[in-house]
Amino acid sequence: MADRERKGIVARWLEGKERSEEYARSTLPTNRFSLFWDILKGRFGRLMLVNLLTLLFCLPLIAVIAWRYLAITVQGTIGPFGSALGVGYPAVPNAAGLAEWTLLQSDLFFFGMMVVASAIAAVGISGGMYIIRNLLWTEGVFVANDFWRGIKRNYFNVLEALLVFTVLLFVVRCMGNLADWLVALGAGYSGWLIASKVIGYVLLALSVPICLWMISLGVNYKQGPWALFRNAVVMTIGTLLQTIIFAALTLWPLFLVLFTGGFLMVIGVVFLILVGVSYMMLVWMDYSQWAFDRFINPNFGIATGRGLYNKDAKSGENTGAKAVATASDSAAIREYKRMIVAQGKSHLVSRPIKPIDDGVEVYQLSESFSRDDLRKLKESKAAMAEDVKNYENEHKDEEKYVEYNRQFEEREKALKEEDGKKKKPPRPPKMLNKRK
Repeated sequence: MADRERKGIVARWLEGKERSEEYARSTLPTNRFSLFWDILKGRFGRLMLVNLLTLLFCLPLIAVIAWRYLAITVQGTIGPFGSALGVGYPAVPNAAGLAEWTLLQSDLFFFGMMVVASAIAAVGISGGMYIIRNLLWTEGVFVANDFWRGIKRNYFNVLEALLVFTVLLFVVRCMGNLADWLVALGAGYSGWLIASKVIGYVLLALSVPICLWMISLGVNYKQGPWALFRNAVVMTIGTLLQTIIFAALTLWPLFLVLFTGGFLMVIGVVFLILVGVSYMMLVWMDYSQWAFDRFINPNFGIATGRGLYNKDAKSGENTGAKAVATASDSAAIREYKRMIVAQGKSHLVSRPIKPIDDGVEVYQLSESFSRDDLRKLKESKAAMAEDVKNYENEHKDEEKYVEYNRQFEEREKALKEEDGKKKKPPRPPKMLNKRK
């Protein structure tokens, strides 16, 4: 046997294992973690293209952030509170609170601009998140067409999420700067001012996962503005620990860029330019699909595991999505059985039907006929009906008819008993109207 070609570590990482004829089936993703790596390896070029399109619409927001950083740096250097001439030049009699007031004035402008820029960034995020969702569902993706389709379907949901965050950021930041200014002036209630600043930043931190959930819920389900916000709060509180972990795994590139410096910031910037935005959307949407499969889709009879290979399914029966959870399967099957019971027994299956090719003929009338001919026609029809009835009585005890009637009666009895014992369940939160 010829020696196999030994490939490098990168080639083996990209191609995976090649041990048997089951290679193709064994490498299909069966969980969300493997699906994430499968998309990251196999669709890397497409992720880079999505990253580029999304960044294109985020440029105004990035420009505002960079502009603010440069403005604050310059003000800190040339302002009367930062020069080497005592209190500065020209002379300012009292510089107490001047730095805080200057920062408040700057942030009123720049954070207000961020609210406007977020409306433009929502265009790119709505299109990018729609493509990422389709990749996770293992659907065919045409980047340009799907990007535009995602904008049309998801823009207002994404815009709502970004406005909630940026408006809250504007209020919290400006109120925090106002508190700092009053404390610098020696206000007597400084303790309450600092407490209000801390509470504001806690609410801002809590709004981050809520807005992430609003985006993923808006991309997957059709909802109104209030329902979208309420459901995002429900998902955040209901999965708080997992949400915090995956929000951190999602947003670490932004953390490197915004809250570090030097080499780490350079790594974050390069990563964001190459594939960072697509990575963040992929991580969060992958986690969101897991949460939807566990907490939402089974309750509404929506198939779970979309995009995953069901290794327990028989050959030829896997459609790329796992079956609905047991509870939802049972609900769907019960509904189907109720529909069958409501329609009644099938007369074609529940009783014997005499074949039409047994040689029995109906008396034929000629073009001119008498009363006697009509009598003979009636007698022949009565004889045929009697023959059909006799045939049914002769074959009604055959196994296939007895078994069908028995199963139908048992099904009808079981459903009636179940409906009689069934209690009114607690009404769950209205998580969605319908799947997109």
